Amino acid sequence: MAFSFSFAGDDIEDDGRPLTPPPQPKKSAVASPAGAGAFPVQGKPQLPPASHDLEDMLSKLPSKIAFNLLSVDLQDGSTLQIPRRELWDVRAQLMAEDDGENPSESEAGLGEHDVKTGIYEGGFKSWESSVDMVKVLASEKSADFLNQEPCVLIELGCGTALPSLALFHWALSERKSQPRHPLVLTLADYNPSVLYLVTLPNLILTWALQQRSQLALVEEAFTPDGELDLTPEIIAAFKDSLVSNQITLRFLSGAWSSEFVDILYDSPNAPSLADSTKTLVLGSETIYSPFALERFSETLLLILERERKDRPSGSARAVIGAKKLYFGVGGSLDDFVDKMKGLGTTVNNLFEERTGVVRGVVDCQLS
Repeated sequence: MAFSFSFAGDDIEDDGRPLTPPPQPKKSAVASPAGAGAFPVQGKPQLPPASHDLEDMLSKLPSKIAFNLLSVDLQDGSTLQIPRRELWDVRAQLMAEDDGENPSESEAGLGEHDVKTGIYEGGFKSWESSVDMVKVLASEKSADFLNQEPCVLIELGCGTALPSLALFHWALSERKSQPRHPLVLTLADYNPSVLYLVTLPNLILTWALQQRSQLALVEEAFTPDGELDLTPEIIAAFKDSLVSNQITLRFLSGAWSSEFVDILYDSPNAPSLADSTKTLVLGSETIYSPFALERFSETLLLILERERKDRPSGSARAVIGAKKLYFGVGGSLDDFVDKMKGLGTTVNNLFEERTGVVRGVVDCQLS
């Protein structure tokens, strides 16, 4: 199944050239069965969920990464700059790694379609609703939330992970002067290769830009050409910073399902946190079809229920951004709200954008 939403501005970083989706990571990813889809399609299997080791992902990084800065104007008048790996740099890595072993992916360009079910689910693109999410998180002063109690942040369908990058930036900034409570940041995307080609590099770039004025080692790693050298010393400093700030990064891939939730909570590397832990689940542009909406809603409910069961003294909520209607494919924010209310959650509107493509951001919590 392949389709394009045909909305002006959908992909806020696409430079117009076809992008070939990457091969699956050779060590940590589960190979996609033929015809697999991120969402239930009758008669077709799904890519099984899998957890990915940070050390293994770091070992797959190139020697340097090129990036650009996305400026997000916040409601308080300030501007947040979020780094994203350049698409041409991703292409260069894909060309270097292409061994012709996975023709179904190497032939699937993104010049015509935003999504190709089972091959590529849009993770290289930065979608409009993810920017809306950043604005909402900033207006809610999420930086304060990150340091009051142990926190779990889960971004489903993360792709370039703009909301998580903003939260990661704020967490690093706040931890300079405040007590450091454990923070677990889980990034999940259908495609394993999106995680190591885009998501992880963007996290490293966010850390490096935040640290460059404080660490000479980091400042020296930025080149005049707008690249960051990923030397062994930079990677070691990144890992040391995570440890000293009590930040844990987790990466999951595959289709949303009860098995996905089991890996999220029951895998050997799942962290043990206090009952008072606060959990925030994020998702942007994840309900673009009826199939996507159904599976995402069911998985989201399982996560919220699991949080209430495992951490009864804590709190859990979800912040979801989407278009009011995805023309031609059937998904809509209103249908998602109705679905979640039908599943027993309380849903509140947080944001609505009526200029251009109508979009919204909502809050979901168990009643």
